[in-house]
Amino acid sequence: MRQVFCTFILAGICASGASGQVLKQRPASSAPPEAAAAPTPPPAPTVPLIVPAGTPLKVALDQEVRIREVGQPVHGKVLEPVYAFDKLLIPTGSEVTGKVSAIGGVSKTARTVAAMNANFSPAHEVRVEFDELHLADGRKIPLQTVVSPSSGVLQFVPAGEKEKQGVKNAGKNMASRKISGAKQEARRQWDSARQQIHEPGKVHRLERLAMAQLPYHPQYMDTGTGFNADLQQPLDFGTEPLRPESLSAVGTPPPAGSVVHAVLVTPLNSATTKKGAPVDAVISQPLVVSDQLFLPQGSHLKGSVLQVRPARRMGRNGQLRIVFHQVVPPSGLEERVEASLEGVEVAKGENLTLDSEGGAQVTAPKTRYLTTAIAVALATSSVSSDHDRFRSGGGGGDAGGGAANGASGFKLIGTLIGALAHSRIVTSGFGFYGAGMSVYSHFLARGRDVVYPKDMSMVVGLGTRDAHPAKQ
Repeated sequence: MRQVFCTFILAGICASGASGQVLKQRPASSAPPEAAAAPTPPPAPTVPLIVPAGTPLKVALDQEVRIREVGQPVHGKVLEPVYAFDKLLIPTGSEVTGKVSAIGGVSKTARTVAAMNANFSPAHEVRVEFDELHLADGRKIPLQTVVSPSSGVLQFVPAGEKEKQGVKNAGKNMASRKISGAKQEARRQWDSARQQIHEPGKVHRLERLAMAQLPYHPQYMDTGTGFNADLQQPLDFGTEPLRPESLSAVGTPPPAGSVVHAVLVTPLNSATTKKGAPVDAVISQPLVVSDQLFLPQGSHLKGSVLQVRPARRMGRNGQLRIVFHQVVPPSGLEERVEASLEGVEVAKGENLTLDSEGGAQVTAPKTRYLTTAIAVALATSSVSSDHDRFRSGGGGGDAGGGAANGASGFKLIGTLIGALAHSRIVTSGFGFYGAGMSVYSHFLARGRDVVYPKDMSMVVGLGTRDAHPAKQ
């Protein structure tokens, strides 16, 4: 079966080079048969090194950009390597350049909501395009891309460790231990990708944070802002000779405990996705174990949504669980596989957790209790009898307490008004507004849904397998 599979792979790789040949009748030769030339050996098979259209380049800005006008340049670096079959073509850290392609307007609703929070410079939607790739050897490759926002510099969220289940599941436990080690390696790779981007220091971040509190402030795209740049035209890096012996393990079950890097093809959202919906992912890096190629880049993982629950009121967050049960190499021969989600890429600060079986849930930040308690305490203190001892002869409140209540309710403007307006009514109003907004947003409003966007990076662990004949 393996020999048939390798022959199938070689035939597919070489088909493009053979499709344009036309057979011609050989002219008669007067030379005797024994003098005829020896047959020419067939050419060695090659694999095309092509990055197909639709492949996402994970890019993060490595320079801060103040948004001024359409056409201003942007500069970034590739965060994840790009392969073709088993060949690395675009390494991590490769530079890309582009420009701001469009600056969108702000709706009246968005302006109103921002104004209610003392922000009179709401953020505009900014679109960029990347048009050139710079490789380490000096080559500059033109790009045509469609760019969408990503989670920024990669943040790796690993799944929880699986509990031991006794001797009966010893094989699964061994696979789990291997996966655990592989997750640590995946985390190391993603941390290495983050080091390609020099994030701003604490002082610079504090300056930007303070500037964002102003009613009117410029808009920036920070260092580390991430994008998915989907290729609209394939990138051709030529061909490379292919050794048939390198295909000997392709089509055979990968070792239990192997881990593959994949990119999600099917976007998922716990608010809209239905239970049983199909899930498709493409392996972005080849699986090589002991110098043997098992799954080349471009192999697909097929699965389905096992469990889903949308977010609900009272701060109840959504849940989503997916499972992969088939792996499809480029030959198209499907193989049963038991796989689980072991890690995902998320935005910085996003409270997403994965359990030991790959189920995802948004968790509420623990600080919500503290921040809400502080806001309520500030509001109630402004009307308590103790507050009277801070009043001066004119009947005003103390500047520090008023500023704190103002900040709780209306950011910088509230801070200034609360500090300068010697009025308990004003400061109490700001305080109760902030306390009410904190209670509503943290405990009464609809919770957050689990969102897996298209092109999200994942780490998938391959465990034990069920015997299943490959489809011919």
